[in-house]
Amino acid sequence: MKDNTKTTAPSTLLQTVFQLLRAHRVAFGQERTYQRSVGLLLGQLFSFARHTLTQGLLALGVTDGDWSAWYRLFSRPRFDEEQLARCLLEETLPQAPIDQPYTVAIDGTALHRSSLKMPGTAWLKDSRFAAFLPGLHRAQRFLHGAWLTPIVAGFSRAIPLRFLPAFPPKAVPAALTSPRREWEAGLAFLGWVRGCLDQAGRAAQPVLALADGGFDVLELWRALPERVILVTRTARNRALYYLAKPDPHPLPGRPPLYGQRAPRPADWLHAGLRNWPQQHVLVRGKEILMRYLVVGAVVREGLPERPLFLIVVKGMHRRVGTRKVRYLKREPAFYLVSAIRQGEQWELPLPIESLLAWLWQRWEIEVAHRELKSGWGLGEMQCWNSRSAVVAVQWSGWGYAVLLLAGYRQWGLLGGPPTPARWWKGAKRWSLTTLWRALRAEVWQQTEFRALWTGTGANWWKMETWIAAWHNATAAASRI
Repeated sequence: MKDNTKTTAPSTLLQTVFQLLRAHRVAFGQERTYQRSVGLLLGQLFSFARHTLTQGLLALGVTDGDWSAWYRLFSRPRFDEEQLARCLLEETLPQAPIDQPYTVAIDGTALHRSSLKMPGTAWLKDSRFAAFLPGLHRAQRFLHGAWLTPIVAGFSRAIPLRFLPAFPPKAVPAALTSPRREWEAGLAFLGWVRGCLDQAGRAAQPVLALADGGFDVLELWRALPERVILVTRTARNRALYYLAKPDPHPLPGRPPLYGQRAPRPADWLHAGLRNWPQQHVLVRGKEILMRYLVVGAVVREGLPERPLFLIVVKGMHRRVGTRKVRYLKREPAFYLVSAIRQGEQWELPLPIESLLAWLWQRWEIEVAHRELKSGWGLGEMQCWNSRSAVVAVQWSGWGYAVLLLAGYRQWGLLGGPPTPARWWKGAKRWSLTTLWRALRAEVWQQTEFRALWTGTGANWWKMETWIAAWHNATAAASRI
């Protein structure tokens, strides 16, 4: 499949970044507040240690001035986070085909904290421990909602749209939010995305939401907005029922809500079915054979008014390799999908081939979590105010998304810059490190940086000239 996600208007990556930043100007109250946000975003890009507010200001060279205005960017209402996210979603629409669902992924993420008094913190289950030996840690919990780019050659990427606080009732109170569960924050995010698309003139475009098993909740299914297709993992022992059939001779009393009891999801693995349907799915440039089974329409126990489909994906255990033999093992998975009404029947909302392909791409939001925390420093800003403890995380996620969307607009998914290494051609999909390197290189090529940023020679007599030029430029800059 050809990658048609590139735009031809901007000529450089840096121009694309500033074009996206100007599109978010309306979310800031004053021009100086907007300029501070842009400067701080560049400071975060050039922070090679922790991505704190102090390190960002030091990277900008703001060492002798008053820093209080920079901290008030988060402790005071200097920008509207919801409007900022709305502008970001509107900027993704040119790359989201209107004839395809607008695909999003939702997942909860925890930011580790050490303070017992920081707003929003609570004792949460620590995912870094083994499942058989659970542990606790002090953390803030957020709902991460991301847009998934269209699939190209089995690749996609998660671009964050919003980080909504999902603080439990026992958390330290924080401003701008009230205690709520993860699924409640996920429901608010899905309703917000649906409303944004309706305002943008895309009321007919459905929303495809991918989620893990933590969002397979009756209340979420019951309050799911219209024109939103939800796909969640479900438990292997989930109680399901077939639809109740209309009685040709109705008897007095309430009609039955459930039909016959359906086998549990895990029971289909041992039902003796030999001819499982097969589908080759392209995932990250490789074809993977998936054996699946579609059951439905069914309803969950306690939710007879919401027809669903069950997708059972069979596990895999096969031997690969010739010189170094190893075994690949994948456990079976079970998913529930929203059903749509077509005449007198209930059908899958999308072709099964499309659903199976998107089930693999949900993992991209987990990849985004790793890059946000380890590469971009999400949650490292030292902002402890009741407001800034929430807004600083949301601003950091927005800055990451703007830079990532700029790289996606400029290169697509597979058209990244060539690697500078001679012994490696580079990966098929450009990485976050490639994006940071390209952005820093373009900034260093500007006139203000050109005096100091020059390449070293391969020989000592060439390096001597370079060191002399660097020393002279430093001495000249110190006398300005």
